[in-house]
Amino acid sequence: MEVPIGFLAKLWSLLRFLPFFLLFLILGLVKAALIGPVVMVIIGIGNSAVIIGLWPAHVIWTYYCVARTKKLGLLLKIVVLVLLPFPLLLWPIIGIVGSFLGGIGYGYFAPLIATFEAAGPNFALKCYHCFADGCLSTIKGSCTAVWDFTDFCFHSYFSYMDELIEKLSVDERPMDIKLSRLPSCLLVIMIGMPVDVLLITSVALWKSPYMLIIGWKRLFEDLIGREGPFLETVCVPFAGLAIILWPLAVVGAVLGAIISSFFLGLYGTVIVYQEDSLLMGLAYVVSVISLFDEYVNDLLYLREGSCLPRPKYRTNMGPNHERLISCENDNNDLKGRREGSLDLKLVSERSRTLKCAIQQYKPVQVWDWLFKSCEVNGRILLRDGLLNIKDVQECIVKGDCKKLGVKLPAWSIMQCLLVSAKFNSYGLVIADGVELTRANGPRDNLFEWFIGPLLIMKEQIKNLQLNEDEEKCLRKLIMEAKNKTPEDWDDTRFPSSDNIRRAQLQAIIRRLEGIVASMSRFPTFRRRFRNLVKMLYIEALQASASASDIAGISKSKNVVKNLNRKGTDVAANKAGDEANNSEGMV
Repeated sequence: MEVPIGFLAKLWSLLRFLPFFLLFLILGLVKAALIGPVVMVIIGIGNSAVIIGLWPAHVIWTYYCVARTKKLGLLLKIVVLVLLPFPLLLWPIIGIVGSFLGGIGYGYFAPLIATFEAAGPNFALKCYHCFADGCLSTIKGSCTAVWDFTDFCFHSYFSYMDELIEKLSVDERPMDIKLSRLPSCLLVIMIGMPVDVLLITSVALWKSPYMLIIGWKRLFEDLIGREGPFLETVCVPFAGLAIILWPLAVVGAVLGAIISSFFLGLYGTVIVYQEDSLLMGLAYVVSVISLFDEYVNDLLYLREGSCLPRPKYRTNMGPNHERLISCENDNNDLKGRREGSLDLKLVSERSRTLKCAIQQYKPVQVWDWLFKSCEVNGRILLRDGLLNIKDVQECIVKGDCKKLGVKLPAWSIMQCLLVSAKFNSYGLVIADGVELTRANGPRDNLFEWFIGPLLIMKEQIKNLQLNEDEEKCLRKLIMEAKNKTPEDWDDTRFPSSDNIRRAQLQAIIRRLEGIVASMSRFPTFRRRFRNLVKMLYIEALQASASASDIAGISKSKNVVKNLNRKGTDVAANKAGDEANNSEGMV
């Protein structure tokens, strides 16, 4: 859409879209008023019931696992056991209050946002979608939220605790604390917590008017000039909603800063313990205020840096340019390898910090790719006989998903690593023409913990230079072998007899299975994987029925053929008897 030029054109464009925005806002508020209480009750009561019902089991099992674990030293174990009542008593309160607040936010804002999104170009019957969207889908989403929360409390939590009581590996040592450093840590907590909470809150409150005014200024400039989010017609109501709700965003930012100040103050104890220096901990208490002020200035496009002091709180603390250099190298490498394949976006001219100007993939996109890959590879493994209906049935009926829940995603990721290594990719090839790298990957530490090791394993596979026979055998070994020691592959007919090569591949497989085991604790993993298994089970039954039908038809054809053959033989014998009788008569 063309941007209007001139004051009168801009004013007319503004007046023309104001009624459009107000109608959508009123309709969205009405839907939110009707749907919001229902969603709040579903999420609040559902999650509260799960929290209260499982709280005794969580308390007993947590104390049991902490008391039995050998991953914690004696002193650290005693400290944890003494401090455990505080989080265990706070958990029901925080969980229930957070569930009701989350239900209110989701129940009221989801219908409102869905009303504005219904005016987009993807909907043909816009009038119907404006009224219908955000009603039933929000209620279903609230039920899904309770489902995922139940999976996390009932399965993921106990999985974490079970991992805590596992035996230590040969090269692993228990974590412990030194009593000599505890007085310094306690002193830094007593000094740092009040100071950091008070000063960070003061900085947030001082900068909040700037955030409010600058945000409103930007939004009103875009509204009058029909630029930015107001450029497209369908975005005008949604962007206008941002103007009204901007004060709530400012309040949320201030509250987030106040809450984070407690954790920033507590981190001083980590500095003291790691550096074994009380002065370093006190220096961090002062420096973190300057770091927060600089971050806010950069976010609001104010002056560079901070006027507050920033003493050195690490012995080996250098300039923080690693991420910027990595980002810049990724851009240059991508341009040389796949020039023109990525849609680069311009960074705002007013931004004074270097940013990666390439298209970034969201965590949900990577998550969707994983389950889509598991679906495709599941069909292939069922076809090739490496999976059978019994494995799928045990996962659905008995809940025994050790083979499917770990080995199937591990094989899917291994396929990705093999393809990426074969094509000498800089990152991970997750689809045709789609490459996931550190530069365009999700800006999420949780995903960085998984993507980083996968990139290292991809380089290891590239150095091994596997041939086609080894890749084919590897698929069977991931699904059926134990992969603990090189001797586990003795009877598998693996093409290579090099024990070092075998040990390297087995280490990669074990690491993949560990990554998948950690992924399986995510709340959405269990629900989505259960749906995937059900779909594979239905397809396996259909394939089995088709095979039975084909076998039955073949059997019927053989029976008919045998009957026809017998009938022909009888007729021939009868004709021969008649001929003999005729000769006798002659």
